[in-house]
Amino acid sequence: EIRGNKDSLEYKLACQKNMKKTQENSKGKRKEDSLTTSQRKQRDSGIMQQKQKAADEKKSMQTKEK
Repeated sequence: EIRGNKDSLEYKLACQKNMKKTQENSKGKRKEDSLTTSQRKQRDSGIMQQKQKAADEKKSMQTKEK
C-alpha cells in the first residue's frame, strides 16, 4: 500500500513535468506556421507600412493642432 502511494506520486510528478514541457514547446509556435518565410515577411511588411502610415497621420494631425 505504501509503495502504491509512492508510485502514484511519482506518476503525478512525471505527468506534471511532461505537461510543463509540452506547454513550453508549444509556447513559441505560431498558428500561421503554414506560411512560408517570404509570405510571412510580405504580410509583416504590409502591416508595418500600415502602422507607419497611421503614425505619420497622427503626427501630422498633432502638428496641425499646435
